[in-house]
Amino acid sequence: MSAPAFDYIIIGAGTAGCLLANRLSADASKRVLLIEAGRKDDYHWIHIPVGYLHCIGNPRTDWLYNTEPDAGLNGRALRYPRGKTLGGCSSINGM
Repeated sequence: MSAPAFDYIIIGAGTAGCLLANRLSADASKRVLLIEAGRKDDYHWIHIPVGYLHCIGNPRTDWLYNTEPDAGLNGRALRYPRGKTLGGCSSINGM
């Protein structure tokens, strides 16, 4: 059995990745693979606008990144939420 072949491989199923996969797959002659490291967006807080309070800072839906300490912030680092789910950051920002 040979490995499946794809014309396009898209890494990241955030808003842009999903949009690109949709557009590329409109051509039925092309095979598109969309890869997302996070889970399905079946966590109920993703679908409730105030749910961002439960998504940002939650390892289930957020990669938990921080910025580097910055002199302009008196040496502080800031939380840098990045979505870890289908839909990426758009799924965890309350929209």
